[in-house]
Amino acid sequence: MKKAVKLSLWVVGTIAVLALLFFFVIGPILKKNTKKHSPEQNITYTQNDLQIDLFYCSPAKKDRVIFGELVPYGEVWRTGANEASTFETNKDLIIGGNTLPAGKYSLWTIPNQENWKIIFNTKMYPWGVRFQDSKAMREAEFDELVAEAKVSESITVQENFTINVLETENNSMILTFSWDNVVVPLPMAIK
Repeated sequence: MKKAVKLSLWVVGTIAVLALLFFFVIGPILKKNTKKHSPEQNITYTQNDLQIDLFYCSPAKKDRVIFGELVPYGEVWRTGANEASTFETNKDLIIGGNTLPAGKYSLWTIPNQENWKIIFNTKMYPWGVRFQDSKAMREAEFDELVAEAKVSESITVQENFTINVLETENNSMILTFSWDNVVVPLPMAIK
């Protein structure tokens, strides 16, 4: 009986040590290696008292066909790589005629050839895709705002995926998504 208890304790202890080793040592190493191929980007845009903070991971084209293949048309995309991208504003914004309240959102897109749906979702996700099937983690019931934007073709190829905010005029700006030969501009304004 004592041997069985000792063996059970040894097995449980070994499993616990291996789990801790994975969580604190192997997991961070894997995450670091993943991130070196799609580096994190933190963008802050300010205009008067407006501040917009963007976080995303920037994958590279690497001679691949991006839209329609690597990023399928008509499916939710995590809008970058690794973790879900985020968009945070300290002021209410008008996007596509609708109000996006001040706050932090996960940012998702549904790319198509002619236009994209840009989705601002209130739920924060630990990663961009589910591990079991590599589908986007986004849950539609948490969508705060969904806007459409037309696709433009770039005259140059953008090697790394980029999200940016460009200032236009009087309390207006354009949120841009660009990669490969695609640029998607989404006009926004301070409410």
